[in-house]
Amino acid sequence: MSTTGLVNRSGIAIAADAIDAFAAGLAGRVIRPADADYDSARRIWNATIDRHPGLVVRPLGTADVIAAVTFARQHDLLVAVRGGGHNVAGRGLCDGGLVVDLSLMRGVLVDAASRTVRVQGGATLGDVDRETHLHGLAVPTGVVSRTGIAGLTLGGGVGWLVRKHGFTCDNVLAFELVDASGEHRTVSATEHPDLFWALRGGGGNFGIVTSFTFEAHPVKTVLGGLIVHARDQAGAVLRYYRDFMKTAPLELTAYAALLTTPDGHPAVAVIPCWCGDMAEGERAVAPLRQFGSPLMDAVQPMPFPVMQSMLDDAFQDGTRNYWKSTFVKALDDDAIDTLVGHANRMTSPLSAVVVEFYAGAASAVGPAETAFAQRQAEYDIGFMAQWTDPAEDATHTAWARAAWDAMQPFSSGGFLLNFLSEESPDVIRAAFGSNYDRLAELKRKYDPTNFFSLNQNIKTAA
Repeated sequence: MSTTGLVNRSGIAIAADAIDAFAAGLAGRVIRPADADYDSARRIWNATIDRHPGLVVRPLGTADVIAAVTFARQHDLLVAVRGGGHNVAGRGLCDGGLVVDLSLMRGVLVDAASRTVRVQGGATLGDVDRETHLHGLAVPTGVVSRTGIAGLTLGGGVGWLVRKHGFTCDNVLAFELVDASGEHRTVSATEHPDLFWALRGGGGNFGIVTSFTFEAHPVKTVLGGLIVHARDQAGAVLRYYRDFMKTAPLELTAYAALLTTPDGHPAVAVIPCWCGDMAEGERAVAPLRQFGSPLMDAVQPMPFPVMQSMLDDAFQDGTRNYWKSTFVKALDDDAIDTLVGHANRMTSPLSAVVVEFYAGAASAVGPAETAFAQRQAEYDIGFMAQWTDPAEDATHTAWARAAWDAMQPFSSGGFLLNFLSEESPDVIRAAFGSNYDRLAELKRKYDPTNFFSLNQNIKTAA
């Protein structure tokens, strides 16, 4: 496919001199289709996404973001916003329009005395961990260090500290936002509180967040790692995991996965992370380690950033990915049997079925307290198809869809939008649940023309 130039929503090309004048006013830079680094700028880790923006803008600060939004409005451009570029659906890219790529805005400033962290919108989880760890602190984020903090937070954000400290969005104290009109806003519980509510789980519908202020928690060393069993033990391991986690202390987050080991053996793994006192953690995690006959037990004390990056190699740049996800209220025996059955049908050694248990601090927050409504569904089930050969796209996509369909009888009817490659309007509405109508009203207030449309899009209320 030949590259395309910058065009507006009607397909009309934008004049080169207008682009030149815009570029000249930026502290950052623009990347055009003819530039040597254009192909690298338009790629993300998921190789199934192949889009050709008309212009990629890399701001150095909020003023550049305002200039980009203003330019896009003047010329009626389609706009995508790229933070870390790790969204599996590729929402940080578009064809023909303008990409606001925040990758030059990765600053992290820690105030250890107040246990707060200010993070620019282009930072990754690894950027945050690197700075907070120096002070013995951590922000509850995700599980892959290359993930962008912005998309993760705006969609909720789930990781190794979720049971003790909640979702990432629960730990935001303030946002710096450029809205659809190009206005800069400071958003907090006392400034634009309606928007503060919406940004905590409402996705990218309301503007470009140029910085976040987070509450951090005293976490430096955790007890974590993998406990791996043979796949033929999957049913027993998942049943034990389910029963064990019902009474596990909140300091323990543990996920399970049906996967293939690096040497090609189908397996089931439990991945615990204990964030409290180490001696207490050894006692708390011991039953998980002692169950059955593990092929491997790699649980050990480790710096929290090591835990945060442990799964990075499972999501390599350049692989092809298609994900489906659903919440279930209870992981009963029939649900487990269904999961194991579909895991045994995986034909790519890179694919996995993931079981994540969230009950704890996250579920103690009311569904209406933030835009993230899925508080009471304890388990999220993810079907993560991953492969390398484009000729196998249909095969692996069909596997994920069939597994997801099979889980619908057990579903709570809710979805974790950050874990989905595609969503219908009905799925988006279900994901926002009882908060959807309020979000639609706020969309009408802050973005009545749906300027920010490349997201899990909320239609404006009439």
